[in-house]
Amino acid sequence: MRVTVIGSGNMGSALAKQIAKARHSLVITGRNSAKAKDLAQTLGATYQATDASQGADVVVLATPYGEALSALRFAGKLQGKTVIDITNPLTPDYMGLTIGHSTSAAEQIQKAFPEAKVVKAFNTVFAQVLAQGASLHGVTVPVFVAADDASAKETAKALIQSIGFAPIDAGALKNARYLEPLAGLNIYFGYGAGHGTSIAPAWIGMG
Repeated sequence: MRVTVIGSGNMGSALAKQIAKARHSLVITGRNSAKAKDLAQTLGATYQATDASQGADVVVLATPYGEALSALRFAGKLQGKTVIDITNPLTPDYMGLTIGHSTSAAEQIQKAFPEAKVVKAFNTVFAQVLAQGASLHGVTVPVFVAADDASAKETAKALIQSIGFAPIDAGALKNARYLEPLAGLNIYFGYGAGHGTSIAPAWIGMG
């Protein structure tokens, strides 16, 4: 699979590491070109400054939500492409969401790029968990997947499975309205309540 990761921060780096490990064809781009180049070199991937989405089967959006739209515009044409949105619309202190109830970050991204096939995934998993691998306390970490386009959802699920995580179908893209607050609760448990980042939400009895 040909994958472009936009962003070289904690989340982007962690996902890129697993994607490279699974031997997918990987392109990395980002606002911080030096950091993106270093990450690409470390992982044996390709750095591409412009039109990074060209030729990609999947584009992974791994930027802060506030930078998401500009990052996608800079990445190039998204017509018909599967775009995996891993963002959360967090407040500056990371303890709240800036939008919700009647919309979500994923839906706003889909609205801005109607030609793309937006999928919500990975937003409930800490970067530290992504970096260390899919097994956490002896359990395969679930990744909830919400999308309106069936083929894009299957593509995302295949990528998730290929890097060892467990894809869980979370229905339509509007269900990102539930997944983003779930990520907020996970962040509270990890940082606000002091449980650390070796945690992940899961539903007992589902698989």
